Amino acid sequence: MSPGAFSARLPPGLRAALGAPVLVILMLGMMVIPLPAFALDMLFTFNISLSMIILMVTVYAVRPLDVVVFPTVLLLATLLRLALNVASTRVVLMNGQEGTGAAGKVIQAFGDFVVGGSYAIGLVVFVILVIINFVVVTKGAGRVSEVNARFTLDAMPGKQMAIDADLNAGLINQDEARGRREQVQQEADFYGAMDGASKFVRGDAVAGILILIINIAGGLAVGTLQHGLPLGEAVRIYTLLTIGDGLVAQIPSLLLSTAAAILVTRVASTQDMGRQLLSQVFGSPKALGATAAVVGLLGMIPGMPNLSFLLLSGAIAATAWLLSRRRAEAAQKDSHPEGTTTEATVQADVTWDDVQPVDLIGLELGYRLIPLVDRAQGGELMGRIKGVRKKLSQELGLLIPAVHIRDNLDLAPNAYRILLLGVPIGEGQVQPEMELAINPGQVFGVMPGIACKEPAFGLDAVWIKAGQRDQAQTLGYTVVDLSTVIATHLSTLIQEHASELLGHEEVNQLLNVLARQAPKLVEYLVPKTVPLSVIVKVLQNLLAEGVPIRDLRTIAESLAENGARSQDPVALTGAVRAALGRSIIQNINGLDPDLEVITLNPELEHLLLQSVQKGDDGGMGMEPGLAQRLLSSLRQLAEKQEVGGRPSVLVVSPQLRTWLARWLRPSVKSLHVLGVNEIPDSKRVRIVASVG
Repeated sequence: MSPGAFSARLPPGLRAALGAPVLVILMLGMMVIPLPAFALDMLFTFNISLSMIILMVTVYAVRPLDVVVFPTVLLLATLLRLALNVASTRVVLMNGQEGTGAAGKVIQAFGDFVVGGSYAIGLVVFVILVIINFVVVTKGAGRVSEVNARFTLDAMPGKQMAIDADLNAGLINQDEARGRREQVQQEADFYGAMDGASKFVRGDAVAGILILIINIAGGLAVGTLQHGLPLGEAVRIYTLLTIGDGLVAQIPSLLLSTAAAILVTRVASTQDMGRQLLSQVFGSPKALGATAAVVGLLGMIPGMPNLSFLLLSGAIAATAWLLSRRRAEAAQKDSHPEGTTTEATVQADVTWDDVQPVDLIGLELGYRLIPLVDRAQGGELMGRIKGVRKKLSQELGLLIPAVHIRDNLDLAPNAYRILLLGVPIGEGQVQPEMELAINPGQVFGVMPGIACKEPAFGLDAVWIKAGQRDQAQTLGYTVVDLSTVIATHLSTLIQEHASELLGHEEVNQLLNVLARQAPKLVEYLVPKTVPLSVIVKVLQNLLAEGVPIRDLRTIAESLAENGARSQDPVALTGAVRAALGRSIIQNINGLDPDLEVITLNPELEHLLLQSVQKGDDGGMGMEPGLAQRLLSSLRQLAEKQEVGGRPSVLVVSPQLRTWLARWLRPSVKSLHVLGVNEIPDSKRVRIVASVG
C-alpha cells in the first residue's frame, strides 16, 4: 500500500492530530540525519513561504485572538529554522570544498546573487538584519507583550465582574456568559504565552550570530586542515556559504518577528490592518493637504530633486481633494436623502426597536449603594440576589426573572427602590458601612445606634457599627449586613407579587416541562379541556394565595378532572386547592399531626353565605358594622396565635373561602384561610376559637 493510499484511509481527525507530532519528529531528524542539497532547497523554500504566510495571517487578522495559536506556531517555526541551520551547517562543512553550490541552490543564490558574491557585503547585510531583528523589532515586541500580559491579568477581575453584572441584569444568558469568560481567560493565556514566545525570537537572533561565527571558524578549519584548500579560497567559499545560510535563516526570522510585533500591537477592531491603515492614516484630507504643501515647497528649493518632490506633492494633493469631495457628497446624501425630507427621515429612523419593554423586576440604587454591586469593592448584593432567585424559583415552582439593577440619581444617596413591571412596589434606606440589628421580639438590652424599622417585615431595628455585631448578638439581636437587608426585602416583595410575574409565556414553558413527564396529560388538558388563559388565571390565583405551583402534575390532573364541568377560574382554583390540601397544610403546620383552627359560628357563616349570594362580585353585600367586628375579632385571634408561636388558620366552607381569603389578605397577612375540603383526613383538627 502506498503512503498516499494509507493517508487517505486515515480518518480526517487522526490525520490532523498526527500533523504536529510528525512535524516535530521531522525537525529532530533534520538535526541528526544528513540531508541532500535538493532537500535543503525544498525545506528553505518552505521555511520562507511559511514565514510569509504567518505574516499575512497576522496582517489580515481582525483581533489578536483570531490567531490564538500564534505562540505555538512561533515556537515551531523557530525550531524548524534552527534545525535547518544545523542541517545546512553539516552539509557546508562536509561538502564545502566543492564550491558555493555544495549546500544547494538557495544558499548559493543568497551567497552569490543577493550579496553580489562579496562576503564583506554579505557580512554587513547580515549584521544589519540581525540588528534590525534583535534590537528593534524583537525587543519592542517583547516589551509590548510583557505590558499586555500584565495589564490583561490586572483587568481580569473587572472583566469577570462586568460579565456577572450583565448576567444578573439579564442582558446575557448563561451560554453567552460562559463564552465571554472563556474569551477573557483565553486572552490572558494568549498574552502570557506571547510574552514567553518573544524570548524564543530574541534567543533565535542571538543564535544566528553565534552560528555565523562558529560556521566561519569551523569552515576555515575544515577547508584548510582537512581538505587542503588555500586560505584565501577557504575564506571565500565557507564565508559565502555561511553568509548565504545565515541570510536564508534571518529573513524568515525577521518576517516572524514582524508578525509577532504586528499581532501584539493590534487593537481589537472590526477591520483588518490594511483597512485600518487606509481609514485612519490616509483617511484625513487635512493631513494629506498639509503634507502635499510641505513636499511641494521642498520641491521648489534649488538643488533638490524637484521632479520627484513635485510629482509626489501633486499625487498627495489629488488624493486629499478626492477624499474631501467624497466626504462632502456623503454628508449631503445623509442630511438630505434623495426623494425624502428631513422630517420624513427622522420619522423613518424611529422603529419598534425604540419601544423598549419594561423590566419585570428592577432594583434602583442611590449612588452611595453602587459599591454593593461591585465585587472588586467587596460587594455581595448580586450574589445574594442570585441566591434569592434560585431559592424562590425552587420554592414557588416558577422561574424568577433576572433583576435589572441600575443607579438612580433621583433617589437619596442611601436609598433603594424595588420595581415590578416598571412600577415601584417597595423602597427603603440603608446605612453604608453599618449593619442592621433586628429585634426578633425579645432582647436583653438596648443597642445604641440609629433606630429604624426593618424594611421587609416592619420589625424594630437599629443600625450599628460593624464592630458591635458580637455585642448585639449577645443581647439577642439578629444582625445582618446591607446586602442581606436589600435581598430579604426583595425576596419578600417577589413572594407577595409572584402571581404578577406569571404570564402566558411562563405557563407555556411550565407545560412544556410537564409534557416531558406526562405528555398525554398535557395533550388532553390544553386546549381540549381547559384553555391556556384559564390555566394562567388558576395558577395566578394559587400564587396570590401563597400556594406554590411546584406540583404541576397534581394541578394539571385536577384541572383535567374538573375542567369539563366548569371553566370558572375561581371554581377551578378551589378544586386545585383541595387536591393540593396535603401540601398546603404541610407548608402551614409542618409534620404536627394536630391542626389548631379558628371557625365561624354557624349563624355567622350562614349570614355570610347569604351576603355572598346577594353580592354581585363575590360578596359585597355584608353590612359594614358586621364586617368591622369580624375583621377585628380575626385580627386579635391571629395575633394571639402568632404570639404563642402557632400558625393562625381559619376554616370555613368552600363557598366562603375565596371571598374571605381575598378580603382578609391585606389586613391580616398571617391568617391562612382554608376550606373544609382542603384539610386531609390524617390531620386532627382542634378548634381553638369560634367567631360569632
